[in-house]
Amino acid sequence: MAELVDHLAELTGFRDRELLDVTLVGVLRDLLQPSPASVAIYRSVGEPGNERWLTRARQRAGDMAASADPSWVEVDQLPVHAAYPSRLEAFRRQAIVTVAGGEVHSTLFPVSTDRESLGVLEIESAAALDERDRRMVLSILRIYHNFQGLLDYSERDTLTGLLNRKTFDESFLKIAAEPPPAAGSQDGRRVAPSNPRSWLGVIDIDHFKQVNDRFGHLIGDEVLLLLSRLMRASFRFHDRLYRFGGEEFVVLMRCAGPEAAMLAFERLRRNVEQFAFPQVGRISVSIGFTGLRAGDTPNAAFERADRAVYYAKSHGRNQVAHHADLVARGELDDEAKVGDVELF
Repeated sequence: MAELVDHLAELTGFRDRELLDVTLVGVLRDLLQPSPASVAIYRSVGEPGNERWLTRARQRAGDMAASADPSWVEVDQLPVHAAYPSRLEAFRRQAIVTVAGGEVHSTLFPVSTDRESLGVLEIESAAALDERDRRMVLSILRIYHNFQGLLDYSERDTLTGLLNRKTFDESFLKIAAEPPPAAGSQDGRRVAPSNPRSWLGVIDIDHFKQVNDRFGHLIGDEVLLLLSRLMRASFRFHDRLYRFGGEEFVVLMRCAGPEAAMLAFERLRRNVEQFAFPQVGRISVSIGFTGLRAGDTPNAAFERADRAVYYAKSHGRNQVAHHADLVARGELDDEAKVGDVELF
């Protein structure tokens, strides 16, 4: 019992979702006896019709630590759902699936939060898990489920479900410190091209005050919620999306260069422009973005992107502005401060 309590304390001792998944895998390998050949968590990612399996954490017998797909991996480099029918069955049915095959038995458990179905926990063992082991795994997954809910409550904006502002600094520093992926493969899977850069974008709804004044705050909240959905559809699964408050949103992402970043932000701008918001009709967004620099701080990078947003708003709105381009053209001074100008 003491060992179980120690493991549960370890499982709930982190506020980092990646570490939580790694810890869950390690806890189950320690508690299940005999120790399983492999314990892994696979998350379902990608758009409908192109769903893939992302390895969040996997630890085999003899491994010193769990392995995972890199956070910057491109979705098309991951295995498709159909390549693993047992995982897909457990995920879609939200039920335990058992596969017996020679020397290895696989038991798959659905993994979810209150917000969504995340993926599948897969345990490979020499013999099928007995009823006691299954109950223990389900109990630990309930704790995992509840703890994910607590993280969501503390980390996410209650209206849109996007990450909130207080999580930004930690994520920024983590992304800024990530080394570029090496060429080659990991566990038979390709990795993303080398030398991606990290980018920060600030998104601001044009004339949002007029939306609230004309239609009321309930309709304004609906606009914010719908915009958050357009953001999820416009960016990749591993891009970090934030609501900073009011009508201001932030994106942290990695891509090859300014052209790729511009395409991503233009895709969102176009999707918003073409979307018919109920009662309100058409709205637009102004976007500014910047590349992360060596030694950057969250405030410094945000200020550069925010200045690009102000430029976009003062030059017609409904456009994407790249801070470095504006500086190169002499439109902005790299060290200048934005004045107090009413642009909303």
